[in-house]
Amino acid sequence: MTLYIATFAIVLVSAIINLSRTREGIVKGGRMFANLLPPLLAILAPLAIALSLLDPASIERWLGQTSGLVAYLGAALLGAVVMMPGFVAFPIAALLLNNGVAYPIIAVFVTSLMMVGVVTLPLERQYFGWRIALARNGLSFVGSLVIGVLMWLLWGML
Repeated sequence: MTLYIATFAIVLVSAIINLSRTREGIVKGGRMFANLLPPLLAILAPLAIALSLLDPASIERWLGQTSGLVAYLGAALLGAVVMMPGFVAFPIAALLLNNGVAYPIIAVFVTSLMMVGVVTLPLERQYFGWRIALARNGLSFVGSLVIGVLMWLLWGML
């Protein structure tokens, strides 16, 4: 609620200073939001359907604290092959968290999603060559698993 009030106050001050530029900014922001909404919905809708079909106990069994190494590898592989922008990854991470997925596994998924690009590997090969593209993606994949282990250790200390 505080963020809404602060945003409204800032927009109000901006409108007092320069109404036309404020209006222009609001219109431009609305267009940006309208452009971001379809890809966001295209990714979140199937995920929401999948999560509604799976009960939280199953999700927690596969990806929860006690699911072990399989969950870490699964999250890393899924993040490596799925292609989505960062602004979509965080709402998905929140959905997974609300369904019992452990923080370290979410960290592996999001890190792998952002750093590893199996889908974009051919394009990366064109610019950097196979050796660099595979090395970067391989090191990023291992790095996401290392981040997961560090998160697991840190989470265990908290």
